[in-house]
Amino acid sequence: MHDHQPDPIDELIEFQIGKKPNQCTKIDKHIEPDVQGKIMSILYENADLFAWSSANMSGIDPNFICHRLAIHREARPISQKQRKIGGERREAVKAETQKLLNVGFIREIKYTTWLANVVMVKKSNGKWRMCVDYTDLNKACPKDAYPLPSIDRLVDGASGYAMLSFLDAYSGYNKIWMSPPDEEHTTFITEQANYCYHVMPFGLKNAGATYQRLVGKVFANQIGRNLEVYVDDMVIKTKSPDNHVRDLEEIFKQIRKHNMRLNPEKCVFGVHGGKFLGFMITCRGIEANPDKCQALINMRSPKNYKEVQSDQCEQAFTNFKQFLSAPPILSKPTYQADLLLYLAVADNAISSTLV
Repeated sequence: MHDHQPDPIDELIEFQIGKKPNQCTKIDKHIEPDVQGKIMSILYENADLFAWSSANMSGIDPNFICHRLAIHREARPISQKQRKIGGERREAVKAETQKLLNVGFIREIKYTTWLANVVMVKKSNGKWRMCVDYTDLNKACPKDAYPLPSIDRLVDGASGYAMLSFLDAYSGYNKIWMSPPDEEHTTFITEQANYCYHVMPFGLKNAGATYQRLVGKVFANQIGRNLEVYVDDMVIKTKSPDNHVRDLEEIFKQIRKHNMRLNPEKCVFGVHGGKFLGFMITCRGIEANPDKCQALINMRSPKNYKEVQSDQCEQAFTNFKQFLSAPPILSKPTYQADLLLYLAVADNAISSTLV
């Protein structure tokens, strides 16, 4: 999972959808007033689908899906020795475990054969994320070969649409329950006690496959038509802004049916483009990621004799940066339009581009 924020190309406004002033989400500021009003109305009506904290989550029906650990029968349980961590990290572990206890995600356990250490990771906002080192447990589990969708296909499928809404699940993994016999295998050690998970934690080998299986089942009739999903990243796509409200209603209906929840801070509604899986998708097509382009544009030229290759290389480098300042847009071919195939052939390789 990740801490990324949506990065749309449009100017956004925040508006309140919950009961408290800080319970807000974002929408494009400049879309047609009637469409904006309809989208806001749908969001007001479905405000309970947004989670403001872990206490707002109830979890997926375990009869619909739960996470199981297929541990090899010959695998020997491994109990890791407790590692030392600094004072700031200890306090963060204590606070996080108490929060998880309060919402029922973990329970204390006294006798266990598998035991793992916690690992504290600094987040971009300066806070700590508590992870568990499931290296040994993961080695004892076979890989779940459930296919993840092709990122290229998803990006192609989400580009070229008139209106988009980017959705992000709130602690998506924690909405899936662990299979009860496997809970004790997720045990981790702290200075206060040992705890195991009731819900699917981050760090398990096949957690991503289980979550993709969930969204594949929940949105089976929407994926490819008006929705693209990769694990907990979702984008609703609509050819006509007038139909976007209808598509939002359809997706929200499925979210409600299966007790899922969205993260309001990472959702953006009614925009014309934004980042999806690291690519910038817009109504025009697939555009170069401006952050990555800027990083290359800011690269300095060689400054000493060892770095310099030739004047020709310097000119090529300059031309390359100029090209990135206004990169081309990749879009779907126009029906019945002529296409050109460019070939580059060498003694041991061949490459081509269809434009």
